[in-house]
Amino acid sequence: MQPRQDLVEIFSTFIQFDIDQFSGWVSDPKLRRSMKNCLERSSIQESDRFWALYWYKVWQTQASAVAVAHISAYLQETCYWTARKFALNFSNSSSIADYFQIAIARLDKILKSFNPQYSSYLKSYAELAFERIIKDELRLRRQTHICSDWALLHKLSRKRLINSLQNMGFNTQTINCYTLAWECFQELYTGNNAKIRQLTKPDAGTWEAITNLYNVERLSRFSSSTPTINQQTIEQWLLSAAKAARTFLYPKFISADASLKEGEDDSFLDILSKDAQDSVLAEIIEQEETANIQNQQTQLNQVLKQAINSLEAESQQLLQLYYVQQLTQKEIAAQLEMKQYTVSRRLHKIKKLLLLTLTKWSQKTLHISPKPDVLDAINKSLEEWLKFYYGHANTVKK
Repeated sequence: MQPRQDLVEIFSTFIQFDIDQFSGWVSDPKLRRSMKNCLERSSIQESDRFWALYWYKVWQTQASAVAVAHISAYLQETCYWTARKFALNFSNSSSIADYFQIAIARLDKILKSFNPQYSSYLKSYAELAFERIIKDELRLRRQTHICSDWALLHKLSRKRLINSLQNMGFNTQTINCYTLAWECFQELYTGNNAKIRQLTKPDAGTWEAITNLYNVERLSRFSSSTPTINQQTIEQWLLSAAKAARTFLYPKFISADASLKEGEDDSFLDILSKDAQDSVLAEIIEQEETANIQNQQTQLNQVLKQAINSLEAESQQLLQLYYVQQLTQKEIAAQLEMKQYTVSRRLHKIKKLLLLTLTKWSQKTLHISPKPDVLDAINKSLEEWLKFYYGHANTVKK
């Protein structure tokens, strides 16, 4: 795949798959016009990073679907290479296209958690976020696939059960009945299986006890007019709840260029809102604010570069091997003739030192208090910065 170079292409084209292989780029006319209008009205030739932050700002202030679509186009390559990595490592699981759709479908969640105050590298942040999303999906798939319906119900939390039922469109009364049935199941059935994952269907005596408990509890939980139920009904409810949970935990993803209805040519991309196209440049980031962000980014780069340059030669070598050559800790240990836990400990110590430097700079320059959630965000930003810094250095050498 040849990376896109033109700004209009970067922010208006989407990957097209042929079965599981990349087959080319598909251009969206609405996004192309939108991006051309922006570039024509802008007197400054800005980088793709600038426009990514700009569209993020538009999304943040206007909740614009067009802005999300531009960012989705921008992150196509990042998402593709992340998906490809997982497809190669898990060859018996999903395809590149499947992983790609799983990750890109969570773009809105990524935008909500992204904070340009901590990091202006949206691509680096998205790469880590896409990896986490796919890993979470794989973990959920593994749990839902290897569990029987009864084991899945046993492992479910109350919140996930209710979310699953709401996702299926059940009304409040039905959800309350299903939830009470699940609570009775949880209380009275633990199963006799050695492996909880393969928990089998309750026996007749257990079903009777679960049903009796439900019919007693409904009197205090619901109105007196709520009818009694039999064993067959409560079993049917629980199986429906298990099906809803699987659907919620392992949803099917539909491509954005798929037809809205069978036999029709219109796709989801065709219903993108036009609200931001005409006035989008009116909301462009103020030049003063942009200059301030760029100045802060320059300071941050200098602070971290100085911190790295002040490290011992061995520490700098570790960072080079880990981020530039992208060796695993085991491979680094073999090359440097040391234990793997020693490599892990030294990398942790280096990152801790850099994190302390970055935190002090944030306190002094941005006046950010080092609260736990802030430290977590700064730590993620540091990891993104290191990937970008060493990745860029490696590209320049090539």
